[in-house]
Amino acid sequence: MSTPPYAINAPPRLQGWTPIDPRDLVLSVLIPVYNERATIETIIAQVHAVPVRKQIICVDDCSRDGTVEILRAMKAAGRIDHLVVHDVNRGKGAAIRTALAASTGNVVIVQDADLEYDPTDWAALLEPIMDGRADAVFGSRFLGGPHRVLYFWHSVGNNLLTMFSNMLTNLNLTDMETCYKAIRGEVARSLVLTSNRFGFEPEVTARLAKANVRIFEVPISYSGRTYAEGKKIGWRDGVAAIWHIIKFNLTSVPPR
Repeated sequence: MSTPPYAINAPPRLQGWTPIDPRDLVLSVLIPVYNERATIETIIAQVHAVPVRKQIICVDDCSRDGTVEILRAMKAAGRIDHLVVHDVNRGKGAAIRTALAASTGNVVIVQDADLEYDPTDWAALLEPIMDGRADAVFGSRFLGGPHRVLYFWHSVGNNLLTMFSNMLTNLNLTDMETCYKAIRGEVARSLVLTSNRFGFEPEVTARLAKANVRIFEVPISYSGRTYAEGKKIGWRDGVAAIWHIIKFNLTSVPPR
């Protein structure tokens, strides 16, 4: 655990709201890692710089570039609270599930290790949960926050996937595929999640919608990477996402 609790100026409590006392907040930061040797130390430093009491959980998904050795050194130095190393590559969704199973915080958030998402945006994500309005908060890259200008067709694809997901969930999100989803811990750990790879985002969105939880969306910044810089998701993942949206919205939730 690290640093003092996050302080927030909450509005007056309304009937039905479920605020979290800032003194009680523990944020479980779930960090799936795969071949991020160049960025992992930087993102851990950025995570530590945010003044919130936190539990840092890293899951290495069988990296082959020396990332594991860096993670083990940071764990030994007390920079990471929990480290799990997969012995085979299972995918981002599987890494997040492993991290979620180890979490104990009353709020959880997924933090990619590639520096595309900035932990200084956590304050905006936490506010609707802390003041009791929300059970889950999505950070949208398309609500006016500063962002690096990159691939046009990625933007088109993301918008189409979000619209298709919205049609089946009856939500009005602008960015279903965002990494930044802050969720109350008890809600996140109650979800039945099965996706191993990039189907995690459509699945967790569908599960939250079916659970009828209160979902908010806030603007965030975004510093996307090029493929030369290490971006991993591609058009095949976009095609697969269509199947995931159909599967997780039109089938019943499996038993735990």
